[in-house]
Amino acid sequence: MRMDRRAFLKHSVGSGFLALAPPWLLGETVPEREKPLFELQKVAPTPVKIASIELLKSGERHLVRSTSTGGATGISFTNERIRYLHPILEQLVIPYFLGKDARDLESLVDGVYVHQSNYKLAGLALWNCVGWVEFSLLDLLGKIAGKPVGELLGGVHRTEIPVYLSSLRRDTTPEEEVEWLGKRIEETRARAVKLKVGGRMSRNADAAPGRTDRLVPLARKTFGDSIAIYVDSNGSYDSRKAIEVGRMLEAHRVAFFEEPCPFDEYEETKRVADALDMPVAGGEQDTSFPRFREMVGDRVVDIVQPDINYNGGFIRTARVARLAEAKGMKITPHSPAQGPNVAYMLQFGSATRNIGAHLEFNAAPRAPERWYSPALEVKAGVIQVPRGPGLGIEIDPEVLKTARKMNA
Repeated sequence: MRMDRRAFLKHSVGSGFLALAPPWLLGETVPEREKPLFELQKVAPTPVKIASIELLKSGERHLVRSTSTGGATGISFTNERIRYLHPILEQLVIPYFLGKDARDLESLVDGVYVHQSNYKLAGLALWNCVGWVEFSLLDLLGKIAGKPVGELLGGVHRTEIPVYLSSLRRDTTPEEEVEWLGKRIEETRARAVKLKVGGRMSRNADAAPGRTDRLVPLARKTFGDSIAIYVDSNGSYDSRKAIEVGRMLEAHRVAFFEEPCPFDEYEETKRVADALDMPVAGGEQDTSFPRFREMVGDRVVDIVQPDINYNGGFIRTARVARLAEAKGMKITPHSPAQGPNVAYMLQFGSATRNIGAHLEFNAAPRAPERWYSPALEVKAGVIQVPRGPGLGIEIDPEVLKTARKMNA
């Protein structure tokens, strides 16, 4: 059944896109040698020179602020990895962008890869830093254009994003997990959840004996068929065990199985994807376009899941989305975020045609934050995409007033 379904997707859903796909989607040509995906040159009639890019700290918050020679500014929000990646950001990434035209952002994102042999750091450590800079520059360009980032990325296709509540926990019993997720479903009216199964890169061991075998049936029984259930094993299994677990998941109508095998073991993952009728998802750890091309071209997974932060920002992730779209595949970016960082997922989802039915949102309850607006909250199962210019986030001026520049 799996092979028939894949053949159908390839020859029907994907065929319309294949005819229009640029060569880099299907061949060996790298994307940076092709025409840019987006028309950022239209943002302004003259170059938008980058005068400064600063890493700021205000309390426990870390922000990246870009400023043009004309005085326009853009701000992005880092993740927790800034604690140990900030020297790479300040010494190897920021200097490359200074003095350049922000409208050339697509080529700049490619050029920083070879600057000072940065390719030797290729992976999350480099591309996370590039992503923070790219986010701030797109925020800047969006503010100059008076448009949200989604408009700069090809146009807005949706103004609200359905989400799944991502648990992120393995320290609970099945009963505890289902109870607290049930409360969050009631509070948010979300129509989908994601459970953690296995033990995380655990060589077939469960987080606790029998936890997965009890958790999934209990969740389905408790939530009913109106709630979509996804699961993530974080590479817990070899292919034999993953197929065994997958059969159980299929019996309980799980909608996708994320990272069944260690993320870089493509052959093992493909065995699972070929054996199961349920879609297999993966890609959050990947940052190489040729690897994504292999993942999509060989149908290692059915759903690709690059992390917008880890993969270096919107532009590189949009390339992966186009690659998947050409093969009739969905993209559901890894994004277990809360707070203003959710804006990245929302802006990307607003502009991407082939996103999945739900995008990821951290399920943990969180007290309201008043240092930015609008509040990016789940209501009636969706989050509204912020419609202001750039990332659409307004920061309390007091936060910026008290922010101090960090030095590597």
